[in-house]
Amino acid sequence: MCQRAGLEPADDRTLRGLRLSNRQTRGNGHEHAHRPDAYLKLPSSISGLGASIMNMKKALLTTLVSAGLLASAGASQAAGWCESGKPVKFAGLNWESAMLLTDILQVVLDKGYGCTVDALPGNSIAMENALSTNDIQIFAEEWVGRSEVWNKAAAAGKVVGVGAPIVGAVEGWYVPRYVIEGDAKRKLEAKAPNLKSISDLAQYSAVFKDQEEPGKGRFYNCPAGWTCELENSEMLKSYGLESKYTNFRPGTGPALDAAILSSYKRGEPILTYYWSPTPLMGQVDLVRLEEKAGVNKTIDIKVGVSKVFHDEAPELFAILEKVNLPIDLLNQNLGRMAKERIESPKLAKIFLKEHPEVWHKWVSEDAAKKVDASL
Repeated sequence: MCQRAGLEPADDRTLRGLRLSNRQTRGNGHEHAHRPDAYLKLPSSISGLGASIMNMKKALLTTLVSAGLLASAGASQAAGWCESGKPVKFAGLNWESAMLLTDILQVVLDKGYGCTVDALPGNSIAMENALSTNDIQIFAEEWVGRSEVWNKAAAAGKVVGVGAPIVGAVEGWYVPRYVIEGDAKRKLEAKAPNLKSISDLAQYSAVFKDQEEPGKGRFYNCPAGWTCELENSEMLKSYGLESKYTNFRPGTGPALDAAILSSYKRGEPILTYYWSPTPLMGQVDLVRLEEKAGVNKTIDIKVGVSKVFHDEAPELFAILEKVNLPIDLLNQNLGRMAKERIESPKLAKIFLKEHPEVWHKWVSEDAAKKVDASL
């Protein structure tokens, strides 16, 4: 059982309180007075007094038992899921921001609240299905509305999205800031000083020249098979850019990252789809191009929990409601993860140690002290 240090089970507290109350009521040297047969032997002259005392003791006992039961119920609700011995199982997600957030939450629940934590590896769809059946309890970074599995489970009341763990997550088309503003330190001139929106790209295709098709610019799309690849291909059509730009699809996500980093280090222009939070955004300074009026590419991210967990662990649900990682700070740490090759569990502990001002707001003072001590 993940009993909090310094506390004992509510039933033990109640019984000990009753024993203490009995000792106080009886007085020293009169342990026999709590037994009913003791009053049968009292002289008649004081039998009425004895009966009154007995009635008072019964009333006091009833009050103490009732209070004890209420305290027990309150303690059970406060300790809840973890106190009952149930583990808290997380989705073992495989992208960096979700990995870091998962590891941070596991440390908080383990060290701060004494919970047994575990992670079940799998892809997003498998994990969302597992969440809907309560085979796992927490999906740390759920992009709400982007998955049919999630949408159906939410509509059926099997999963709940909570809090705002990452605010400001966004996707779109990006160029390096030096393309628009130049970079005096690197002696780079602005090659597209008036570039503000995707609609402006038609006049800048030569800036992003495709070496394999010199008459066109190159747009770095998502790898084939990703949802964003289809969306971006439609955008090229809708903005009338198909004849101006090659729709280049890297083979993998890492290949896309490598192309961006390579161009950035050489100070060359590149036009690419990307998203935040990511390790790459912590290493480069990119500018997101404006889209048509009314288009919103902000991503709504929640902590996904099973409905069972939501209902049976209100004390832990209350923590998840407060979880928030500032996106700039998150990108910096994800960039650090990539550059210094720090494993996510280790970086989670570093983050908790270096940024108590962020996560102390989520937890009780007692839990914060326990987590701090563990670090």
